[in-house]
Amino acid sequence: FWLKAQVLCCGASLGGLRATKSYGENQCASRLLNNIVNAEKRGKRQVLIRPNSKVIIKFLQVMQKHGYVGDLEIVDDHRAGKVVVDLVGRINKCGVISPRFDVSLDGIVQLASDLLPSRQFGHVVLTTPYGIMDHDEARRKHTGGKVVGFFF
Repeated sequence: FWLKAQVLCCGASLGGLRATKSYGENQCASRLLNNIVNAEKRGKRQVLIRPNSKVIIKFLQVMQKHGYVGDLEIVDDHRAGKVVVDLVGRINKCGVISPRFDVSLDGIVQLASDLLPSRQFGHVVLTTPYGIMDHDEARRKHTGGKVVGFFF
C-alpha cells in the first residue's frame, strides 16, 4: 500500500514511498527525540529517557558518533530500561519518520534533500541489512534500507 509519511515531532511530510508498520517502536522513539529537543531548548545538560530499546540505543549512538550528544549511560533495571544522555547543545531538530519507508540507494539523496535543511548539514538515520547507520554511510556501503528518523 502507498501512504503519505507522518513525521512525528516535525510537521513535514513525504509522499509516494512504500512503508512498513511498526507503530509502537516509532511512538517510543518519537517521545525520546521530543524529550531530547525540549531539554536542549531549556538548556539542560542531561536527559533521562525511558523506556529503552535496541533501536533507540543505535539511533543515539549514531547521534553520538557525529557529536550531537555526549556520553550515553544505559541503566538496566530489569524492566524496560533507561538511558541517561549527556547533551552538548548541538541539536536543532530531530524526528522520527512514521511509518518506516523503504528507501533504495537511488532514493537516499532525494530523501536527505526532503528532510534536511542543507546538503552539508544534518543526518538521516536508516536501518539497513548492515545495521542502523546514517545516509552517508549507507551510500558508502552501497545499500538501501528503511528510514528511521533524522537529526540536525
